[in-house]
Order: sequence, then C-alpha cells, then structure tokens
Amino acid sequence: MKLQTLLFELSRSDALGNVADAAELAAGVLAESVPVERGTGLTRWGVLKGESDYTVLIDAHIDQVGMVVTAVDDEGFLTVAGVGGLDLRALPARPVTVHGKQKLPAVFCSTPPHLSGEEKEYGNIADIKLDTGLGAGAKEIVSPGDMVTFTAEPAVLAGGRVTGRSFDDRAGVACVLELARRLKMAGTLPVTVCFLLSDGEELGLRGVRPAAYTLAPQEAVAIDVTFGDGPGIAPEESGRLGKGPMIGFSPSLDHALSKKLTATAEQNHIPYQIEVMGNTTGTNADQLGVTRGGVKTATISIPLRNMHTEAEVVDMVDLEHTCDLLEAYILAGGGLHA
Repeated sequence: MKLQTLLFELSRSDALGNVADAAELAAGVLAESVPVERGTGLTRWGVLKGESDYTVLIDAHIDQVGMVVTAVDDEGFLTVAGVGGLDLRALPARPVTVHGKQKLPAVFCSTPPHLSGEEKEYGNIADIKLDTGLGAGAKEIVSPGDMVTFTAEPAVLAGGRVTGRSFDDRAGVACVLELARRLKMAGTLPVTVCFLLSDGEELGLRGVRPAAYTLAPQEAVAIDVTFGDGPGIAPEESGRLGKGPMIGFSPSLDHALSKKLTATAEQNHIPYQIEVMGNTTGTNADQLGVTRGGVKTATISIPLRNMHTEAEVVDMVDLEHTCDLLEAYILAGGGLHA
C-alpha cells in the first residue's frame, strides 16, 4: 500500500477512548508483517526477531485529540469536554462525529457576528454547544461519556503536501507500519525490532510506559510530529516542511543515539533537520526513557502545520525520508554499538 494511501485510511478512522477503528485498522496492516499483540486500551504491538536479542522499540501513538460528551439537554444540544489539547478558536461551526449508539453527525454552534456585536471569544469549551439536529431525540442515541471526533476528509494539496485530521500522530503510525513492511522483506536483521502503536499520548503520555515495561527494550525511538513552519511561527521553534524529519537533541534523550541517527542520515544521503529541546520533549520519549531501569531513547519528528485541528498539513517526502532513515538505522544495528 502506498504510504499516502495508508495515511489517508488511518486519517479517516478514529482511535479515542473506546473508539478503536484506527487501532484495529493499523493492527490489521501490522499483522501483515508481524504477529500482533494487544496492550492496555488501544495499544497494539508486534515484534520482528533479529540475530541479536538487543531490542529497538519504534513507537508512534495511535490515539488522537477529540472530545467527550458531558451533558445532553432537552433540545438536543450537547456539552463536551476536550480530550487532549484543543484550539478553541477553531471549533465554532466545525462538523464533528458523535460516537453514540450509532455514529451521529453534529456541528459546533456559532454565534453570527450580526448578533454578537463583536468577535466572540471562548475560554471554556463547555460554552460552545454541539447541535445534533435531533432535538429531544438526541438522548435516545447520545449519552454522557460518548466520544466526539472531528469530521474531515484528507486531501492532496500542491507540492506533495497533504491535509487531514489526526495526522498527529497517524503520520508516525504510517511510518511505523511501512517500516515493518520493509524490514520484514529485508530478511535477517541485526537486532530485534518492536513496532509499538501506543495509546494515551494525548492524555499525558499514559499508554507507552506500561507497554515499554512489558517489552523491556534496550533502546527506543519515538516517532511523532512537531511544529511545522508557517506564518507567525519562529524558525527556531519549527521545522521546515519538505526538508526531512527532525532528529531530536535534548538533555532527556540519549546523545549517542541522536548522533547515530544523524550519522546514518548523512551516510545514506537522507535529508534531515535538527530539533533542539532544552528540557523534556513532550513526546512518548519522556516516558520511555524512565521505564524500568531506564531506556536509551531518541526522537524523530515530522514537521506538521495546524496541529490539533482537522486541517493538519504534512509533506509526504518527510514521511518517506523518515521511513528511509529508520530502515537504514535498523539495518546498521540501531544503537547496539553507539
């Protein structure tokens, strides 16, 4: 399956709370390369045995940001709470899907400027009601605790770029699945590789730690997205789309692994960028590094615009180069001799 096709299929599916469509889709693709096991929540993983028991864990989180219903009033309007970080400015008039007894389309309400008198600002998501159109009948389908996800079809933009929802971190998931396919076809590997699709990253990096505790790798690479360049975003705080994945350097990461990744990219003529973080990384690497007795950890991040919206943008060449870098890194033994 082409990488873009895989990304689009993952984008169209949801993985949030008890909604497991994307997790099951990803697990089905991963199962074409390795046997798949289930962890807690939506977490799935598979292991490809190598010549050495030295295990490299490659992680991407399968969960996404969204909302959960907290109340349904008598007129069919829903009150929701955010699941993960949401930009409230982007919510009014946006279409969503409510995962009740059946999938139900709904829209966030928006006060017309003619009536508000000025641009309305929201400080609390509970103030932006959802309209189901069902009136009192909504209570027969929707209950507090039901999940709500954005509704948007992925689309191709100019210049090799694509837009869609949940590219954070379905872009990383697509790379993990493609890497599994490539390494399965490569034959005998110098190290053992675990492909982890973890749950709960958007809720405080919750799901990766129990999975890593179970799998007990010697090193881990967290694949996630990072802030892409754009209007109003400082160059030192973002990565340029189309210029390759960003290799992380941070006091909380293993410096030798970061240097091994950059050396691998240079030796294989793979474009890359450097992402320097002064503290922790805000990714699953922060939990991976302190699992059990500690795991040597690195990050590779894909530049992405419009994070945590239904109009996220990535450049497909960055995903391709992420797969190329990881493949070359594993075939060179990962950090076994770093």
